[in-house]
Amino acid sequence: MEKKEQNIALIFAGGVGNRMHNGTIPKQFLELDGKAIIIYTLEQFENCPEITDIVVVCVSGWEDYLKKLIRKDEISKVRTVVSGGKNPQESQFKGLEAIRKEISPQDNAIVLIHDGVRPLVDDKTILKNIESVKKYGSAITVTPAIETIISEDDNQHISKVAKRSDYSMGKAPQSYYFNEVIVAYEKAFTDGKTEYVDSASLMYDQGKTLTTVEGSTNNIKITTPVDYYVFKGIKEAQRQENIFGI
Repeated sequence: MEKKEQNIALIFAGGVGNRMHNGTIPKQFLELDGKAIIIYTLEQFENCPEITDIVVVCVSGWEDYLKKLIRKDEISKVRTVVSGGKNPQESQFKGLEAIRKEISPQDNAIVLIHDGVRPLVDDKTILKNIESVKKYGSAITVTPAIETIISEDDNQHISKVAKRSDYSMGKAPQSYYFNEVIVAYEKAFTDGKTEYVDSASLMYDQGKTLTTVEGSTNNIKITTPVDYYVFKGIKEAQRQENIFGI
């Protein structure tokens, strides 16, 4: 019997979110219409038929709360919830280690690394990631740069104004064959490099060839209060489209 391919979503929800100014609640647990942001994110992968499994890295101390939400909202593809580390790189690696316990090295699984506070990722972007990994070995979701990109010197004088069309904004998912990305993370730690904020930076620094896929501009990361209200506005617009067919 042919083994079903594994496309595993690694959802990174290990941050506290100090820029949200919302007190003690991590930003991924803020609610809209009675549902936590992290659940909106998980639902996108839960409802995508090509995603077979989900592993979540959760901010330490909130694991049981997250598990309760997962049960309540019937997210069935979550295989495990693990505690986050002291920074993004360590947290992502802990998620990769959890995946390693669930699969065989021969499985050639694909892993899609995604921010828990990017709840508006869509099926099209997820599928583009999977297909790009199959074809090229990687997929880094991007959107076109829509503002002027400026470099400054030590005196805050402008040293360069970049041509906007030459640049894109890196987002998520960022996707790879599992066997390749976990080896890269292990090498980074062996080399004493521990401060990468995302997998694309880590893989690029190790000389990996990375391929981009264009995602939706709606795929925002909820980091500040303004982001939360943009998310709320987009969800309301989507609701109106569903009601009125506009």
